[in-house]
Order: sequence, then C-alpha cells, then structure tokens
Amino acid sequence: MESFGARLHRAMRERGPLCVGIDPHPGLLARWGLPDDVSGLDRFTRTVTEALGDRVAVVKPQSAFFERYGSRGVAVLESTIRQLREAGALVLLDVKRGDIGSTVAAYADAYLNPSSPLYVDAVTASPYLGVGSLAPMFDTAARHGGGVFVLALTSNPEGSAVQRARGADGRTVAQAVIDEISQLNAGAEPLGSVGLVVGATVGDTGHDLSRVGGPLLAPGLGAQGGTAADLRTVFGSALSAVLPSYSRQVLSAGPDPAALRAATEQVLTDCRRVLDAGKLTDGSVTTG
Repeated sequence: MESFGARLHRAMRERGPLCVGIDPHPGLLARWGLPDDVSGLDRFTRTVTEALGDRVAVVKPQSAFFERYGSRGVAVLESTIRQLREAGALVLLDVKRGDIGSTVAAYADAYLNPSSPLYVDAVTASPYLGVGSLAPMFDTAARHGGGVFVLALTSNPEGSAVQRARGADGRTVAQAVIDEISQLNAGAEPLGSVGLVVGATVGDTGHDLSRVGGPLLAPGLGAQGGTAADLRTVFGSALSAVLPSYSRQVLSAGPDPAALRAATEQVLTDCRRVLDAGKLTDGSVTTG
C-alpha cells in the first residue's frame, strides 16, 4: 500500500502545495446568505467541494463545525469526505484528537480505518498526553496508508505557554514533539507520513525542523494574519516540506464557484513563489 507521505508528495507536485480548509462557521454561512442550519451547512460544503475538490491537493474540513449540528451534521461531513475523495483530493480531517490506550485506538478506527464512514487520508492530533500515547493512531495510519499531523507550534497565542515551556533536558515541549516525530519518519522517502502543525504566524522561534522528514502543515495564513512571505521566516530551508493552509481568505470569496477558484489560484501562486525560492536554498534550518 502506498504511504500517505508518498501520496501527499505526488498531490503537491501535481496540484500544487496548498491545503484549503472547510470551516463553515456561522459568520461565513451568513456572509454567503445561508441559514445556520443543516441545509445551509450542506449547501456551503457542497459548493466548496464542487468548486475545489478536483484541483486542490488537500482539503481540510473542520469537524467541529459539522458536529455542532449533531448527527445530521456528521452525515453531511461523511458525504463531503466521500465527494472530495471521489474528486481526487486528499482529505485531512481537523479533529485534534488525543487520548490514551483503547480510546485513542477507537479514534484511529473512526478516521483512519477504511471500514469507517468517516475514513479520511489524514487527521490532526494533540500530543499533550505524550507523543507515545498516539502510537495506536500512528499504527493504524501506517497500516492503511494514512497520515497524522501532530500539533507542535500553533498559531493561537495561548499555545506558547505550553509549547515553549522547557523540560528537565532543556528542550521546549514543542522541540521534544518535533524530535519524536522526526524519529518516526526516519528513512521515509520521498516524505514521511507523520507531519507537524506549525503555525504561519509563530515567527522565528529557534526550533529545529531540519530533520522532521514529514510534511509541515502551516495554518494561520490569510484571515489569521499570516502571509506566504512569513513561511520563509518560520520554516527556512525546510520550505520544501511545507503545506500552506488557507480557510477564510478563500472561503470568503464564495459563494460564486469561479470566485472561489480564483481566490484559490491566487494564494497558490503566492505560496509557490515563496516555496519555489526555498528549493534553491541549501543547509539546515533552526527556526519554526
């Protein structure tokens, strides 16, 4: 079975290095003239899927905005996942799950086992019960060719109190997470299947991303204040592994499908300009 890292590498090469989030929060539904109910949710996600599913490398639905409508919202999520995968996009479900033992194994089965109606290509996960607690998720992902993106340095200002705290060995919590994920990806080609989430707004923090070996998801672009140019500061020569992620900046262009596609092309062009320049840079990176 082809690994998630290999599939992601190919998708980024063929469709471009871009992830678009589907975040149907009430404000966006209202901006689109849609009701804040399941019918509005369905129309919103269907429009985004039909406009972008056949051209974007990765699409990232935010599970919470579907779950808030209960079982009918989850049914829309299941349908959205299916339609996106049929269109050829990789689906990264933003759930940020984290637990221990049989519970994290159940989460893994819910999202990374092909028998599940919520089966996706990859998920986001929280490591703050210890990276080792996510082992059942890593194992299920590897068994079925899936991926996991682990939080490391997030865009929200509250995150730094935990992520930049230092342990007994002098490393920050974030660096310890980075180092453990680097070990999991050791030897993987062309790209490991366990990635990290590093916000585009964190700046140069002195963290070493040079040996991660897996994809680096960069949210925080667009409405959260990050720009494509910021990627160079955050990731340095690790740019070749970066997967930029936009949500509201693209989604706000809707509901016109042509406008959604135009907004997507614009941010992809901006990111390509920075990432292509990074490919010309050699040496290690101490940033992130």
